[in-house]
Amino acid sequence: MLTIDSLRQFGANVSEGLGRCMNNEAFYLRLVRLSLADGNFDKLLRAAEQNDLDAAFEASHALKGVLANLALTPMSVPADELCEALRTRTPADYVPEARRLLELRDQLKAMDT
Repeated sequence: MLTIDSLRQFGANVSEGLGRCMNNEAFYLRLVRLSLADGNFDKLLRAAEQNDLDAAFEASHALKGVLANLALTPMSVPADELCEALRTRTPADYVPEARRLLELRDQLKAMDT
């Protein structure tokens, strides 16, 4: 089950995330669960695989905001780095970074079973 303690162990800044949710644990956990179902994770991977940098940027930018607002630091930091690389169109293979974000998402999903 996804809990405040399991999020702390994952590396989330739970105090910061809870603060944005008026310290309402149930609300915060609900938002975290909703973020894990965000379609932008899959959109990001598809766009990276197709080298569609515009779509990849849009998806990464959306994820960056959601993950940062929830203070899911282990995910928000790589999402931010990926977003900035896509913003500047830095030549790279973005697929591994996109897959890494999906792996982190899946780690959190596994905690919720």
